[in-house]
Amino acid sequence: MDVLNWLLDSDPAIRWQVLGDLADAPANEISAERHRVATHGWGVRLLQLQGTDGQWAGATYWPADDDDPNSQPWTATTYSLLLLRDFGLDPVSPEARHAITLVRDNSRWEAANQLFFEGEIEPCVNGMAVALGAYFSENVDPVVERLGREQLADGGWNCEAEIGSRRSSFHTTICVLEGLLEHERSTGGTSQSRQARRRGEEYLLERVLLRGKSSGEVISPDWLQFSYPTRWYFDVLRGLDYFRATGCNPDERMSEAVDVVRSKQQPNGTWLLENTHPGRVHFALEAGDGQPSRWNTLRALRVFKWFDGL
Repeated sequence: MDVLNWLLDSDPAIRWQVLGDLADAPANEISAERHRVATHGWGVRLLQLQGTDGQWAGATYWPADDDDPNSQPWTATTYSLLLLRDFGLDPVSPEARHAITLVRDNSRWEAANQLFFEGEIEPCVNGMAVALGAYFSENVDPVVERLGREQLADGGWNCEAEIGSRRSSFHTTICVLEGLLEHERSTGGTSQSRQARRRGEEYLLERVLLRGKSSGEVISPDWLQFSYPTRWYFDVLRGLDYFRATGCNPDERMSEAVDVVRSKQQPNGTWLLENTHPGRVHFALEAGDGQPSRWNTLRALRVFKWFDGL
């Protein structure tokens, strides 16, 4: 199986990233394919699902018509925008500017009716809001400042801090780190936000991306299975892909996590979709758990290209 050709035989959202991250294609070819995200395939399909009120599924975080206690729906505005960001929708394209203007003017958080780019109350959600605001060139500086104030003593973040937790969560921390990195790329960040991001990274690295610092035990077996979309959940592939995106040099403390990912490669060179997070979706992006996953394969291969220095 020619894995590169298999990856390229896909949606523009994957193709442009394969061209840039794995195939070292010319910049004009990468850019042309990226522009197609707004007009072809998953990207345009998702854009067309935005309501005239600026919302997806009529709500910001949790659709009002979904009260299933057994799963979280993924169709509201926040997770729809996160997908568009993952797809690489050009943030300056007319399609993106139209969609974001509607969100900025109309979408409010259920927590306290705050405007979307003013952020919510939980740091995991605010990490998403910062990632989206920074990517789409909206001002989220006050949310970044708030996240800096909410960093816990161990270096990470936890959405349960407001009810007394003083131990950070990998799930919350990766959401915040991705937001701070996007903000830093967009604006350069501040000395405080850059320091907060480094402390958050150290929180993960001290635990080798998967083990308790004191016990040395794997914190969750779910972190050794790879999903896409990742939603608000941590797993070691998501953690490694974050560090790759920073452009930092690989750290030896990542080695065990890299070995976990390497061990999951199938004989045909692909990685499987393993741990889909249940909940209502707009449309499927993969064939299902246990099947070869282009998203996981793309992310794993670009992690190895970075980690192995290829």
